[in-house]
Amino acid sequence: MTDKPTPPMSGPAMKAAIMPVTPLQQNCSLIWCTKTMKGALTDPGGDLDRLKAGVAKAGVELEKILITHGHLDHCGQAGMLADELGLPIEGPHEDDRFWIEQLDSDGARFGMTAASFEPTRWLEHGDTVTVGELTLDVIHCPGHTPGHVVFFHKPSRFAIVGDVLFQGSIGRTDFPRGNHQDLIDSITQRLWPLGEDVTFIPGHGPTSTFGQERKTNQFVSDYALS
Repeated sequence: MTDKPTPPMSGPAMKAAIMPVTPLQQNCSLIWCTKTMKGALTDPGGDLDRLKAGVAKAGVELEKILITHGHLDHCGQAGMLADELGLPIEGPHEDDRFWIEQLDSDGARFGMTAASFEPTRWLEHGDTVTVGELTLDVIHCPGHTPGHVVFFHKPSRFAIVGDVLFQGSIGRTDFPRGNHQDLIDSITQRLWPLGEDVTFIPGHGPTSTFGQERKTNQFVSDYALS
C-alpha cells in the first residue's frame, strides 16, 4: 500500500492509498477524510483480506464502497465485501448494469472469484458522493464501458479515473458497448476542463496528471488530436 500525499487545501483534507489487487494488478484506492478518518474503497475487485488489512493499518473506518465501472477486476468482489462489512455501494452509472449482472460467469471464465450485486445507488453525471466530510463530484465518462464514472475531489485537485485514462495510454474500447470516440470525448470534454494540475489514479499503473497526458499521451495529447 502506498500513500499518496495531497497538497494543502482549505476544508477537510483527503488522503489516498493505492492497493493493487487481482492478477490484473488493478489499482484499488482507499480514500479517506483526515478530519473524521472515515473512508471508502474504490474498485475493490479482489484480495479482500489484503484490502481489509490495509484499511486497518491506515486506521480508517470504512463507510462505503465506490465503483468506477463494472469490469471484473474492478468490482468482482465488491458485493462480497459490502455484504461482509454491511457497507453501501455507490456507482457506477446504470449503463454498466449488464457488466455487473454477468460477474459470476466472468469470474468463472477467468478463474477468479466474483459475484454480481445490486449497487445501493447508481450514479449519474453531476451527482456527488461523500466520504467523511469530503465531497467528490461524479463525472460520467463512457467509452471504455458505457456506465464508467470518474470521482473528482476539486479542493485537492485529485481524481480517480478507473480505466478511462492511464499514464501514456487510454482504456480499451473493444469490449461490448465500448466506443472509441465516446472515450476520446469523455477525456477531452469532461476531464481536460478540470485542469492540467489534477493528479489522477488510473485503474492500472502509475499516477499522472492531466497536464502531463495532454502533453505526452500518444492517444489524447493536444498534438495527437490536432
